[in-house]
Amino acid sequence: MIFTSILILIVAKALPSINKNISSIYFTRISAIIFIFAGVLSLNTLYIQSIGSGIGIYSGLFQITQISVLIESFLLIIGSLILISWPNINKNNNQIIENNAMVEKSQDYSLIVLFSSLGSCLLISCFDLISLYISIELQSFGLYVLATLYRDSETSTKAGLKYFLLGGLSSCIILLGCGIIYSYTGLTNFDSIYSIISTANSISCFSSSLAAGAQEFTNSAIQGLSLGLILIFIGFLFKIAAAPLHNWSPDVYDEVPTIVTTWLTIIPKIAILVLLLELQYYGFTMISDSFNLTVPANAAENISNILNVISSPLANNSSILKNLLLISSLLSLLIGTVVGLAQTRIKRLLAYSTISHIGFILLALAINSESSIDSLIFYIVQYTITNLNMFLIILALSYITATTSAVNKEIKDIRYINELKGKFFSNPILSLSLAICLFSMAGIPPLIGFFSKQFVLYSAIQNGYYFISIIAILVSVISASYYIKVVKVIYEENSYEQENTVSLTKNLVSNNYLSNVHSYLISVLTLSILLFILKPSLILNSTQLLSLSLFNW
Repeated sequence: MIFTSILILIVAKALPSINKNISSIYFTRISAIIFIFAGVLSLNTLYIQSIGSGIGIYSGLFQITQISVLIESFLLIIGSLILISWPNINKNNNQIIENNAMVEKSQDYSLIVLFSSLGSCLLISCFDLISLYISIELQSFGLYVLATLYRDSETSTKAGLKYFLLGGLSSCIILLGCGIIYSYTGLTNFDSIYSIISTANSISCFSSSLAAGAQEFTNSAIQGLSLGLILIFIGFLFKIAAAPLHNWSPDVYDEVPTIVTTWLTIIPKIAILVLLLELQYYGFTMISDSFNLTVPANAAENISNILNVISSPLANNSSILKNLLLISSLLSLLIGTVVGLAQTRIKRLLAYSTISHIGFILLALAINSESSIDSLIFYIVQYTITNLNMFLIILALSYITATTSAVNKEIKDIRYINELKGKFFSNPILSLSLAICLFSMAGIPPLIGFFSKQFVLYSAIQNGYYFISIIAILVSVISASYYIKVVKVIYEENSYEQENTVSLTKNLVSNNYLSNVHSYLISVLTLSILLFILKPSLILNSTQLLSLSLFNW
C-alpha cells in the first residue's frame, strides 16, 4: 500500500498540471490518509488464522506475526497524526511564509516520510540479515534528508551532516555483524540459523562419532552468531541514541524543524526497539532452548559432556549482550538526567529526556522476562503518546505565535525555554496540557508515565536488578527538576503577553494556522495521559497479549 502510494505521488509530482494546481498542504494530507488506510489494512491481516505462528513472505525475507502487525498499525497511525499537525496554510494566502523551508518543500517532505516509513514497516517484519540491512538503510536515508531540510542554516546543515556520517558508521557496524553471522553459519535467514544450530546439536545426541565435529561446529557457530548479534546491537543502539552513542541526537534534534524532531524521536525508535526485542528473544532464548533436548539413556553421559561444553560459550556471550544493554541503560539514565539539567533549549532538553527514557526501555529489554517485555511494550506506547502530544503542543504554540505576531507571519520554531514564558496567560489550555505531559514524563502519579516506570522497576526488582533500580528511581526524581523548570517558566508572569492578550486573540481568530484536527488531537492525547487510571485495561491487556504471544510462539 505505501509503496504503491509512493509511485502514485511521484507521478503526480512529475505532472505539471497537477503539481502547479494543487497546494502543497494537500500532499501532506494525502500522505496522512495513506498512513491511516495502510494501518487499517495491516490490522485486517489479523483475521488470518495462521498469523499466530507467523507467515513468511518474499521467500522468507520477512515474517508477519501478531506483534509485527499490531506494531506496524500503531506506527502508521502515529505517523498520520504527526503529518496532520502540519500548519494549515492555503496556497493562495497573501501572507506567504518565505523563510519556512518545511512549507516550501512539503511535497518532497511527504515522499521522504513515506520512504522512511516504508523502511520502518519492513524493519519490524524483517526475518533475514539482508532484509534487515536494506530496511534500516531505507529508513535511515529518509531521516538523513529530513535532518538537512534547513539548507540555508549552517548549524542545521552541520547537524544533518554529522547525523549522516555517524549514521553511516553505525550502518557499517550493523553490516559487519551481519557478515560475521553469515561467515560462521553460511546463512542469512533467521529461522535457518536457529534450525541449523538445533540440528547440529541433535546429530551429536545420537552419534558419538560425530560428537566432536558437532561440538566444534556448534561452538564456532554460536560464538560467531553471538559476536554478530552484539555488533548489530551496538549499531542499533546508536540509531536510537542510547548512551554512550548519543552525542548526535541533541545537535540534530535542536537544529532540525520541530515537525522533523517529532518524527525522529518516535517513528524510527519504535521500529528499532521492536526489532531489538525480537533479536534479543529469538537470538538467544530460542537457541538456548534448542539445547534442552531429551536424549536416550545410553547416550546421556556423552551428551551431558557435550552440552556442558556447548552451553558455556552461549551463556558467556548471552551474558555479554545482557551486560551491554545494562551498561547502556545505566549510562543513558545518568547522562540523560545529569546533562539535561544544564539545558536552556527546549528541544535539547527533550533530547536528553528521550535518552533517559531509552535507559528505562533498555533495562526492560535486558531483563528479558515475560513481565519485563510487557512493561517494555507498555513503555513504548506511553512514551509515544506523551512525546507526540508534547511536540504537538510546542508546534501549536509556534503556530499561534506566528499567527499573533504583529511584525511578520513567519512560523519560527520555539528554541529556548524562555520563549515559553507567560504562555499560560495567553494560551491557558495548551499550557495546562504541556504541564500534564511534562509531569507524565517525570513519572508523577496518577499519570500514565508513572505506571510505565513502575512496571519496569517492578520487573527489575523482581529479577534481582536492585542496584540499577535504585539508580533509575534516583534519576527519575532528579529529572523531575528540569521538567518542573519548564512548567515554572510557562506560568511566570509576562507583562507583554498580558497587555496584548486581547489584540493577539483577535489576530488569532482571523489568521489561524492551527487546524481543528490538531487541536482535537492535543485534547484526546492529553485526556489519555490524564485519565489513564480510569480505564487502563485497553492498553494493559494489549501489551500483555503481545508479550504472551511472543513467549508462547
